[in-house]
Amino acid sequence: MVEARQETLGLRTLEDISGLILHSHDLQETLDNIVTLVARRMGSDVCSIYLLEDDGETLRLAATKGLSRSSVGKITMKTSEGLTGLVMEQKGVVAIEDAPAHPRYKYFRETKEEKFLSFLGIPLFERKTPVGVIVVQTKETRVFTPAEISTITTIAYQIASIVINAKLLDSIRRKEEERAFFQQELERMKAAGLLKEDRGSSTRRKKGRQHFSLIGIAASPGFCWGKIYLLNQRTNLPGMELETALPREEEHKRFLVALEKTKIQTLYMEKRVADMLSKEDAVIFHTHLMIMEDRGFLGKVNDLIDGGTSAGQAVRKVVENYVQAFARMDDPYLRERSADMEDIGRRIIGALDGSERRERLREKRIIVARDIFPSDMATLDHDKILGIITEKGDVTSHAAIMARSLGIPAVLGLPDLLKQIGLRDEVIIDGNSGHIYINPDEKIRGEYERLQRDHGVRQRELEELRDLPAETTDGVRVSLKANIGLLSDIRVALANGAEGVGLYRTEFPFMTRKTFPSRAEQQDLYVKILEGFAGLPVNIRTLDIGGDKGLPYFTYPKEDNPFMGWRSIRVSLDQRDIFRDQLAGILLASPHGKASLMFPMVSGVDEIRTVKEILADVKADLERTGKPFDRSIRTGIMVELPAAVQIADLLAREVDYLSIGTNDLIQYTLAADRNNPKVKQYYDAYHPAILHSIKRVADAGRAAGKPVSLCGEMAAEPINALLLLGLGITDFSLSAPYIPLVKQAIRKTSLASAREMAMTVLTMESSRDIRAYLAERQAELEI
Repeated sequence: MVEARQETLGLRTLEDISGLILHSHDLQETLDNIVTLVARRMGSDVCSIYLLEDDGETLRLAATKGLSRSSVGKITMKTSEGLTGLVMEQKGVVAIEDAPAHPRYKYFRETKEEKFLSFLGIPLFERKTPVGVIVVQTKETRVFTPAEISTITTIAYQIASIVINAKLLDSIRRKEEERAFFQQELERMKAAGLLKEDRGSSTRRKKGRQHFSLIGIAASPGFCWGKIYLLNQRTNLPGMELETALPREEEHKRFLVALEKTKIQTLYMEKRVADMLSKEDAVIFHTHLMIMEDRGFLGKVNDLIDGGTSAGQAVRKVVENYVQAFARMDDPYLRERSADMEDIGRRIIGALDGSERRERLREKRIIVARDIFPSDMATLDHDKILGIITEKGDVTSHAAIMARSLGIPAVLGLPDLLKQIGLRDEVIIDGNSGHIYINPDEKIRGEYERLQRDHGVRQRELEELRDLPAETTDGVRVSLKANIGLLSDIRVALANGAEGVGLYRTEFPFMTRKTFPSRAEQQDLYVKILEGFAGLPVNIRTLDIGGDKGLPYFTYPKEDNPFMGWRSIRVSLDQRDIFRDQLAGILLASPHGKASLMFPMVSGVDEIRTVKEILADVKADLERTGKPFDRSIRTGIMVELPAAVQIADLLAREVDYLSIGTNDLIQYTLAADRNNPKVKQYYDAYHPAILHSIKRVADAGRAAGKPVSLCGEMAAEPINALLLLGLGITDFSLSAPYIPLVKQAIRKTSLASAREMAMTVLTMESSRDIRAYLAERQAELEI
């Protein structure tokens, strides 16, 4: 009986719990499922989880199977009380056959646990940080075996990881709110001339304590200030040129041993990132494993070894060839994969020559490096990273994506950075604008210190607005929704008072996988999104790939100008099996919430009519299967092309709503790639052509009786939101952390005032005049 129970408890339980952790976005639900699963597999009457509160000495019952459910959240004890407190106090396992007879036993009437005799308690720790206790109890006396204790200890580690992850998500939400505040204040300071920009970012300067600023690529938003830590990276892949090759058999063996060591290291990184962030964030390391198992990669290395090359030199040559091939590619996503190859090469060679080592931060610092690799982000202590600045890198790099997930400000692409900065320098990072200030003078330092002092007061003001409507002083209601891309965005959106989702970017989950998700997998994902927003509207945009967004498992044609090529709805209309599966997945999920469909990059009536025909066919197929779905699901289009602006009145007749995508509308109207720093100055939201285009679409929607929303980062600036309101837009979708700031501005202003502002702007001929006018109005309104 005991052997059977141990077999049931073993690896299968750990795998099931890993699945619960990686596929859940709700901490309470996960804890409830874990205690139920462990109690069943252990054959115990009770399994409970107690979590340590922020004071470090109070344990609170967080989940239980077997005790009274009404006691969850209510029962608390000090770490100096009871057997559960003893577990935390001793920081080790406590196993007792007759718990009521123990001198530390404490009875809680609410839990009704007097009938339970045996007690097994194991502490929850995440990297030496106490998190809580997991407790197993039985009615009969029982001796817990070493195998059972070992398995529960492993489960305890997993529980600690998800609890820390949940706290991390909450911390990210707070940091996002801070960033929104800091960005607004920094824009005000720049408009007032308090911060001066140094656009000579590539000019070499001598290291020292002089103060200057540089401009790079804003890869992860936020603000931080502190001392630097130079990441110890060798500037080139170590080649071991002087190494003498051993006999082939020995070199092959060295390579295989190093490869296996690197694979194990990669598995650790994948697990750690999945625990801290999400399975989607950890997928890059699965990609690394696939590369290390690729026959082509292994064959090239082994061929060089067979030719008399040492294992280290062979790896270096093969990796360098891959890196150069990736670097020549036009697609930004594929270009960034060169960093992944370089990362893999470094780690294999490090395992070969024994030079691999883990960087350790002793205090909170700003990381400075030539480049940041995924393995750096996986192994560094994130709690001690204030920010990141690098010479290389772009917004599409995995390191940048992970920095954004962790809420770490990052500015990348600063040429010759390492030649201009020294160990004793201090840096301010503005991850919103891409500025860094090295050894800032007293004036700038004082402004940032004031920002920190003022933020607490401002934050309390914004929190009071969370559940209030975005309504102008003359009674006009404005809808503020969130732009989202991953399940983890749900928590941040709701915490900031989002009234639903104006733009759900479905391509994000596609980009983190190694194959196209099936219809059922998509349905499951969309159900989680819809249930997460419980009855609030969710506009689901169909797949928008191509241009700057690629899928590693999908082959694209070589295009001289991918932004003007095969992307978005054009891909969907050509790849109809993929399109039909996505439409079916959304329709099947639709009974679980208030979903609507939105199609990107539509340029004409023929496209939308073809889309409607395909949608009708998919609905007919589902009708025949008898599966429920929303038969009257609303459909809309993204207006992001000049062609769509010109015929907005015609398109409005074909759909239920229009949504202006300002990011692409600006890019296509002004022929300025928003990711290209060379033409950054031409990407201008205040260009008269952009504002007149928005007004034209708003007027067309009103004339047709169809709602018009706007989704894009243009609306994240409060003064812009008021301008757009005056142009006729009353439905916005933006990054969730900026919602409180925009709401505050709307509640301080009348629609009449916003219209007056818009009419004045529409008479102006240059964006410079428009910016100056809006800066004056912003100062007057104190927003």
